[in-house]
Amino acid sequence: MRPPDESASLDKYLGGDGRTVGDILAPLLLPPQALRGSVLFVAAHPNDEVLDASWLLRRSPGCHVVHVTDGAPRDASLRAPGSPPTREAYARIREEESFAALSLAGVPRDNLFSLGGVAHEAAQELATLTGYLVALIKALRPALLVVPPYEGRHPDHDSAAFISHAAVALLARTGRTPPVLLEMAPSFLPAPDGRPVATVAFTEAECAAKRRMLACYASQSGALESFPVGCESYRAAPRYDFTRPPREGALPYETSGRRMTGARWRELAREALEALKLPEAPWH
Repeated sequence: MRPPDESASLDKYLGGDGRTVGDILAPLLLPPQALRGSVLFVAAHPNDEVLDASWLLRRSPGCHVVHVTDGAPRDASLRAPGSPPTREAYARIREEESFAALSLAGVPRDNLFSLGGVAHEAAQELATLTGYLVALIKALRPALLVVPPYEGRHPDHDSAAFISHAAVALLARTGRTPPVLLEMAPSFLPAPDGRPVATVAFTEAECAAKRRMLACYASQSGALESFPVGCESYRAAPRYDFTRPPREGALPYETSGRRMTGARWRELAREALEALKLPEAPWH
């Protein structure tokens, strides 16, 4: 845990090379208030926030993390080899791994939440999950929402992006000041509007810290060992039209044997937009 008198302002928090978070994110032209309040990381599955944003996570005192799903698919064939026989037991393992990993970043157990979605099925609950996230944002009042991009890499990641943008749109519609959306990823597809990316090249100590966090996810060791740990990228979230494909050609998850298709995901997104009474035009 960090000392209680340490500043919670991101723009004053030093990295290992002496640069502040404000220095690194300066090219993104975020509103000043985004770096002066609390941070909520929105991850599709347990471990995504560490894979995509360990650098910022360890430099966000007092932050919270919310998992859109519990990381436990209903289909046992989609779980890691050697997993417990029940989905619920597998979900508990993934939660305990997250507690251990986040403790290394100074994030206490009480600062981790779950929206309760089932892994690989978040797209079927977009409107409901959006409502849960709106309630959490109202309770925590973060200034910055760190979220995955809409890129077609995984249907749950796209769903996490959708509910984050939808929650911000709903809060703005009611006259509230919503949190600023910041995207996290090892790297990005080009933004629709060409906006800049801030990439952090890790020091050896930062690489080691990320490896220690990832080592906590023993159930995912086979899947995580191929992920690079040398850098992370951040970008102010662009406006998306979730009823249109995020990229040309087949989406990565369509070629990996998953049952969800891009066309089906976008159909579910359109239904959720109608249920939430949000326009189909790009927004956030």
